Amino acid sequence: MTHPSAARRRRLSGLLLLLVLLAGLVVASVAIGTRALAPGTVYDALAHALGCPGGPFECPAQSTAEEIVRELRLPRTALALISGMALGVAGALIQGYTRNPLADAGLLGLNAGAAFLAALSMFALGFTAPEQYIWFAFAGSAIAGAVVFGVSSIGGGKASPLSLVLAGAAVTTFLQAMTNAIVLVDNAALDTYRFWVVGSVSGRDAAVFWEVLPFLVVGMGMALAAAPGLNLLSLGDDVARGLGVDVGRTRAFGLVTIVLLSGGATAAIGPIAFLGLVVPHIARTITGPDNRWLIPYSALIGGALLLAADIAGRVVARPGELQVGVMLAVIGAPFFIALVRRKKLVTV
Repeated sequence: MTHPSAARRRRLSGLLLLLVLLAGLVVASVAIGTRALAPGTVYDALAHALGCPGGPFECPAQSTAEEIVRELRLPRTALALISGMALGVAGALIQGYTRNPLADAGLLGLNAGAAFLAALSMFALGFTAPEQYIWFAFAGSAIAGAVVFGVSSIGGGKASPLSLVLAGAAVTTFLQAMTNAIVLVDNAALDTYRFWVVGSVSGRDAAVFWEVLPFLVVGMGMALAAAPGLNLLSLGDDVARGLGVDVGRTRAFGLVTIVLLSGGATAAIGPIAFLGLVVPHIARTITGPDNRWLIPYSALIGGALLLAADIAGRVVARPGELQVGVMLAVIGAPFFIALVRRKKLVTV
């Protein structure tokens, strides 16, 4: 049996290695793109941007290369980083609260809610830019989450893992049908919707990053605060109540946290549910089921995977690129199958 102090040192070392990997991917994401830029040019652009008194996105660019780095690659990298972290943590929370190892944001209707209101805003209001429909997508995710929690609580007054899954499946099916009805009757809405639903961090400027950042930061803080209670819920509702946990309030707090994280990230870059599915399983192979460690590991692994997939998408299809949602499916699906075939997955 591993000594607790040794396990703690191993986990801390793992976090440090992930931070180093994440830093390397951030640098690569800023440096690599369709247009080749010398490392010195990238460094000068970043140094000038970070030295700007008004913030890294405020000072005017001094060259075309600096404009590419600051106005395209830097916001894209920042958005990919925080969105990947948010989706990884949201996946861990969803699997923990539903006690379902195959759960993700799509299971609770969050992606379907975001897609429905995003498509509705494109159809009714003619929105085409991400900063226009992002708030509708976020609101749709929040409303869907509230409906799922409310429906699952009807009857006994308790939102159990099974009732959450069943309510989420029903809400998802209904909203997907409504979304399909909207995009099939309007070609303009369909064109914009296709760009969003495939999942991409390209074409988003700094405004999108700043709009979702507060929600994701608050959600991350709430996720860390929810970890001890989630550990107790994993023992079963009856045991948790016996230990003094208000099960209903704890699940409601968790749902709000999931909506902030998954809703904000999905609104910004589109539904990339696969990330929330696979990241917690990777993290559990290192941390075990303890959510106090699982949540920070899921954040770092999620950010790293999304950045790596975005970088790979720029490299394999030069001079064009493949969207990050496509790359995650191509890279992640075989990896997840290999992970499952090991038959050593840690239980939720």
